[in-house]
Amino acid sequence: MKFVVVMLVLPVVAVLMTMAGHGGGNFYVLTLVLAGIPIHQAAMTAQFVLFATASAAMIVFGRHKVVSWQLVFFIGGLTASGAFIGGFCAYGFSGVALKLIFSAMLIIAAVLMLLPIREQPVVSSRRFGYWRLHTSTATYMINLWSVLPLTLGAGFFAGMVGVSGGSLLVPLMVLACRVPMRVAVGTASAMIAATALMGFLGHVIHTGFNPSWALPLAAVTVAGGLVGGSMALKTKPKYLKVLFALIALVAAILMIARTLL
Repeated sequence: MKFVVVMLVLPVVAVLMTMAGHGGGNFYVLTLVLAGIPIHQAAMTAQFVLFATASAAMIVFGRHKVVSWQLVFFIGGLTASGAFIGGFCAYGFSGVALKLIFSAMLIIAAVLMLLPIREQPVVSSRRFGYWRLHTSTATYMINLWSVLPLTLGAGFFAGMVGVSGGSLLVPLMVLACRVPMRVAVGTASAMIAATALMGFLGHVIHTGFNPSWALPLAAVTVAGGLVGGSMALKTKPKYLKVLFALIALVAAILMIARTLL
């Protein structure tokens, strides 16, 4: 019975997470743990499900040319570097304090995403510290002086807390890089897929692969990723931002509750 409930719940989660550009790994893990799955198996299964779902969404977004591969490698590389440093430094800090700080970052990101942000491209002359980013629809001028420290900081805190940082990728691209919401969501799907794959492989090395739950759950969440990607392309950006903000707030509340209770 629990398996059936999880099979019904996770596709809905996949649709919402894909539409908003969230990874959603924490929601997958929570659902599996509540269903009685041991935490390590739940984490491995969630990473596999997340990889499958994000890959399906990436295909949908890629076909509609809303994935910026330049940003995938640029922001993905920076957040990975920051996460490595954060993971190395994490043991010198209190776990409770780190999770509360990360929760505060999620709340701030959610509030900022609700503010009106101009998505029109900014084109200016070449200047040191500015990157001219070309997408399928426009050219954007990215201020590296602000984007570099923000991206490294997001990866740093995500690495310290032990999460992928997917919840911070979309705000980074929308607020700091000023790219359209759909491009941010599509690009985030590619970075989330790569992060989830590496996390899954790390778990497999230690515990092996148990396909009894992972394969059927991945099958239904792939459908959720395809549906969520298609719905994101048809939904107005302002509604995608509201959805993102609501999910970020829920994630922050859950993290605070699990930390303090």
